[in-house]
Amino acid sequence: MEFLSLFSDPTVWVALVTLIVMEVVLGIDNLLFISILTNKLPVEHREKARRIGIGLALIMRLGLLATISWIVQLTTPVFTIADNEFSWKDLILIAGGLFLVWKATKEIHHSMDPVDAKDNIVGGATLTFGAAIGQILVLDLVFSVDSIITAVGMTPHVPIMVIAVVVAVTVMLLAANPLANFIDKNPTIVMLALAFLMLIGTTLIAEGMGFHVPKGYIYAAMAFSAGVEALNMFARNRRLRKQGAGH
Repeated sequence: MEFLSLFSDPTVWVALVTLIVMEVVLGIDNLLFISILTNKLPVEHREKARRIGIGLALIMRLGLLATISWIVQLTTPVFTIADNEFSWKDLILIAGGLFLVWKATKEIHHSMDPVDAKDNIVGGATLTFGAAIGQILVLDLVFSVDSIITAVGMTPHVPIMVIAVVVAVTVMLLAANPLANFIDKNPTIVMLALAFLMLIGTTLIAEGMGFHVPKGYIYAAMAFSAGVEALNMFARNRRLRKQGAGH
């Protein structure tokens, strides 16, 4: 009854819609990483890996919501260096950002020099699948902490947070295969997506170091770059159609 009465307040609905939008936007980063990483797996394992990766994200976020009092404490400074205070959240963001920059750099190097065996994931399918899930889990943790702390800052109602997280992860689940297939069919998009991951990683490091970067600027830059690439793809496809018609 208390749960239903919560939704009689119009401000709760506003908070819910706003939080869902925020969670979906924040989930783009996670989904982009999962799409690129799972595309390196054998075709028969890709969809399963995406589902497991997104499922882990949901479990992790709901688990963090269950320990919300502990999550709030993650923003409490634990030590100071050169007048800069660092909390556990900052350390998690820095570690996640470094991992993302390292991963994106490694993948860009592999794209430029695909014959370099050192950059390939070696071993059988099980090891490859396990390595992919392990890396997805690391980034799930980083994005989940950021997501939940954002939710805590927007509403005090845990049921609202749970609904927003479930809706956002459901959207991720529905968008995972189309996004991954689109990236797989358009090789030039891979480099752009890796550049996005490097940008996101750098932003996470900056946030952890205490330099706030408005998310709007980041997503505006990503949208502009994606728009330019879309025009390039349109022009390239038009040229190919003309060449085909000429023959």
